[in-house]
Amino acid sequence: MNINEILEKLFSSFQVYYDVKREDVEPPFVAEAVFHTHDEQFFLVKSAVISEAESREYVYFAAEECLDLETLLQLDQAAWTRGTEKVNPHGSHRNTDVALIIVAEQITEEAFARIRKLRHYQSYHLGFHGWSNYRLVAIEQSSGRAAYNRLGRSFKKLVCNIL
Repeated sequence: MNINEILEKLFSSFQVYYDVKREDVEPPFVAEAVFHTHDEQFFLVKSAVISEAESREYVYFAAEECLDLETLLQLDQAAWTRGTEKVNPHGSHRNTDVALIIVAEQITEEAFARIRKLRHYQSYHLGFHGWSNYRLVAIEQSSGRAAYNRLGRSFKKLVCNIL
């Protein structure tokens, strides 16, 4: 299975719940997926809102021939920056999460080791206006192995099904 086939399987998995955009995506990413949800609870009539919560997630996909440490850090910073630029913290904002999925032909050992340590977190107004978390997955096509950061392990089942 080559890189494009892995990406196609990832896109088809994400299209169930996310809006996947493959065209007109700013480099260095080949695609991005967006998920938005808004939940309201009200008492008897819609004007009597008890609570409301808004969640968003932005997933960025990258394809590389060889993922070294420098490229990993550039992709990491680009994904986190683009995702958090879209945050609009307010009283009903719960979370805006950012995820990066990298598919590479080969990944250097120092990049593999660093993936597990990469993490970002941001709270807005001491958490009263929500927070942002970061998930990271890197898949090596040649060997079929994958590396995850702590929060990225939630993608482990999805990656195992694809590989």
